[in-house]
Amino acid sequence: MSQHSPFEKTPLVETVVIPGTRDLGDGFKVRRALPSSKRRMVGPFVFFDEMGPTRLQVGQGLDVRPHPHIGLATVTYLFEGEICHRDSLGTVASIRPGELNWMTAGRGIVHSERTPGPLRQRGSTVFGIQAWVALPERDEECEPSFVHHTAAELPVIEDKGVRARVIAGSVFGVRSPASTRSPLFYADVQLEREARLDMPAEHKERAAYVVQGTLHIDGATFARGQLVVLRPGAPVTLKAAEDGATRLLVLGGESLGPRRVWWNFVSSSAERIEQAKAAWEAGEFAPVPGDPEFIPLHKQAPGVVDYP
Repeated sequence: MSQHSPFEKTPLVETVVIPGTRDLGDGFKVRRALPSSKRRMVGPFVFFDEMGPTRLQVGQGLDVRPHPHIGLATVTYLFEGEICHRDSLGTVASIRPGELNWMTAGRGIVHSERTPGPLRQRGSTVFGIQAWVALPERDEECEPSFVHHTAAELPVIEDKGVRARVIAGSVFGVRSPASTRSPLFYADVQLEREARLDMPAEHKERAAYVVQGTLHIDGATFARGQLVVLRPGAPVTLKAAEDGATRLLVLGGESLGPRRVWWNFVSSSAERIEQAKAAWEAGEFAPVPGDPEFIPLHKQAPGVVDYP
């Protein structure tokens, strides 16, 4: 399928991000849609990675060693698999498909994400999204916290071939129980063949990420793996393909203004990021109980974005 610019076809789309694919080792791949040269943020969403789908063989596992964050909330959501989260607050929590892990870093937190032992013994598949939400300036130095919500706790709406689980924030007339610090929305939407969904214009910045199938907007077609950023203020109808179901993540909210991103640190202040870098090198962040490994500052993960 051609991945041409949709600007020739519809005024309802502001831009399209086609993420590059990165291999993090052992065949584990991510697609990074945010930040990109075309779009740094959508609402407060400053980072958006699709993980997998990757089949982990017997004895293999995802091993994201302890690493620090400041000034953001990490938002983990899975389609397949299971990941065990540990953090410097002493949290140990597994996440499974349809559930939500919301970790507020604030002034600083350290966490790891690994495949649980039982899944390593039989092999497993990992497929999901890791997103970061920037915090308002007044909350960038708040106390760190972690919240887990089961799939049963997240509201689901179903109507005329549309099924949507509201992961965070408020959209489609319902609200997630997850507590956020700025107006936003984040939902997992499944559209049956040729089903339609009207995207409300209540949030200024909106986007749809195509997880499965193809998406039609006003005659333009968008492929799997594309982040479609919608124009503000206009009613937009999302339509599934004629030959199969489509799965999307829709996201956005109010803009918080520009943010600086360096490695795992997000801040409105360049000086604050420099402080965090020095603190991690000096071992001043609290450790993760039960997980003594760590990622050194100079061994940054592929795809690090330096702030301008």
